[in-house]
Amino acid sequence: MSQAGISESPAKILIVDDDDRNLLALSEVLAPIAEVVCAISGRDALRQLLREEFAVILLDVFMPDLDGYETAALIRQREQTARTPIIFLSAVNKETEHLMRGYEMGAVDYVFKPVDPVVIKSKVAVFVDLFRTRRQLETSEKRQTSILRALPMAIYEITERNGEMVRRFRGGDLVHFLGDEAESVLTGEREWQEWVHPDDRLRLSQDADPGNESVVVEYRWIGPRGSRHHILDQRVRTGSGNAHGWAGSLLDITERKELEARLVHAGKLDALGQLTGGVAHDFNNLLAAMLGGISILERRLELGEREQLVVDQMRHAATQGTELVRRMMAFARQQDLTPTSIDPASLCESVAGLVSNTLGGKIEVVWNCPDAVHNLFVDRGQLELAVMNLIINARDAMPDGGTIQVSISEGKTADPDKPMLSIVVADTGTGIPDDILTKVIEPFFTTKEAGKGTGLGLSMVSGFAHQSGGEIRIDSKVGKGTRIELILPATRSAVNEGVPAHGSGENLDWIKGKAFVLIDDDDAVRVVLGEQLRDAGGTVRDFASGNAAIADIERDREAVDFVLSDFAMPGLDGIKTLQKIGELLPEARRALMTGNADDPRLTITEDIPVLRKPLSLQQLSEVMIA
Repeated sequence: MSQAGISESPAKILIVDDDDRNLLALSEVLAPIAEVVCAISGRDALRQLLREEFAVILLDVFMPDLDGYETAALIRQREQTARTPIIFLSAVNKETEHLMRGYEMGAVDYVFKPVDPVVIKSKVAVFVDLFRTRRQLETSEKRQTSILRALPMAIYEITERNGEMVRRFRGGDLVHFLGDEAESVLTGEREWQEWVHPDDRLRLSQDADPGNESVVVEYRWIGPRGSRHHILDQRVRTGSGNAHGWAGSLLDITERKELEARLVHAGKLDALGQLTGGVAHDFNNLLAAMLGGISILERRLELGEREQLVVDQMRHAATQGTELVRRMMAFARQQDLTPTSIDPASLCESVAGLVSNTLGGKIEVVWNCPDAVHNLFVDRGQLELAVMNLIINARDAMPDGGTIQVSISEGKTADPDKPMLSIVVADTGTGIPDDILTKVIEPFFTTKEAGKGTGLGLSMVSGFAHQSGGEIRIDSKVGKGTRIELILPATRSAVNEGVPAHGSGENLDWIKGKAFVLIDDDDAVRVVLGEQLRDAGGTVRDFASGNAAIADIERDREAVDFVLSDFAMPGLDGIKTLQKIGELLPEARRALMTGNADDPRLTITEDIPVLRKPLSLQQLSEVMIA
């Protein structure tokens, strides 16, 4: 019922008299004040009191069966009516002893008949007004309580008792945000401060210094059953002199703090993405120059066995750098997934090399990667990152050491045309409690201390599995360990061998006699790639900017077969450069090079192929002579 509905409901007056004439007369006098209910006997009055609440009772003293005194005694025995005001009415018992008996029975007044209408109306009106005021206060309190119970907050006061400050909760809904643990606090079995995080107790006690008139403090609260909350405690001083205390409120700001933490993590991830994009661009340019330079040395020099070994190691190191950059881009979600056929044994070998230096001497990894009928068909960089994440998590769950088992096997599938492979990472660590097992793949959820975990590892693994068309399954027992299974798409196709490495295995006959325009603001890339093309028999006009290339072509429209431009350059970018050159040289084949992470602008180059740095001449051939 609404507040208006309760406060505006009519107050009622109960008149008890065995004489109908008296009932009629009093009803006429009192009807303008409130609704009047009549009872012709004490027993009738008691029945009315069981059904309704009255603002005041006018009770005749002299009645058959139950007289007014006996009726009043029974009314006072019932808790619901013990405080209802009673005005005795009497025409015969006017002696002092009767008045005193009436007051002893709990009467608030004693009026003699015949009753003066003005007097009785005035007396009754006072109690009706009091009743209505009390009803309004009760309604207001209920409304306030309902509002407080809808909020994660509680009202309290701190007073001094036996020389100690004692906290008592007076309103709100402490149970709302403390759950079952609120019972211990509400019953006063332990002091509230005992559950404040140890690192926050000193600050809380300092803020509660007697010299402060008000306090606003945030702290962490850890319940006896382990629940964790962030509390905003606001209080003001009450009392004066030595009899001081506090009145305040507690607001659960746990969700706000979690949101703030997520925003901080999101900011870190965004910063990581921007940093990775910049690093990837610069490193890819460096690697392009290194790999291209190695190919030039192999073509121009006659290398002995030992020299060739050194060159091969240089190429291997540069190729590893390329793969490292790719993984960084994948981690920062700045590279689209590129499914490829992956031999399970080669996956185990590459991941083992990546994690070998991070596990420490107490952790043993058992690899079970037998030959499988199928190969995995997912993005290799993301897969390696996912398995690494699972292994690192398993390591962290075993601070005292243990065993990690990594196994790959044929996955169960209802559709034989859609084969799957199962990758399982199992540890013998601490395990995951049931109450947080469903939360571990939520973004930013972590049980590690602040600064030691982003809460992104399992979330990214789960996202990768589902984005690849697979799923993740987690099974854990506290004290026994955790088993995480990735179910991923598979294929019978042979392992992708990729493009030939930068070196003599490339077929470069297509370059002979062809005219190239090469545009790149990075001197090393431009010089090395230009020399590679010249060594292969091509002619090259190279430029450090798009504007310079366009100006030269406008002056000299000699035949050009291929135009190759970097994407990110000062002034005119690669897309606009190639579009303009396409207008000047419509017969020339064009391609775009980039060392950047995925840029939304690259998606609009439908008629211009995009090559990722570092690139080989064989990769160039696949788009130029396709």
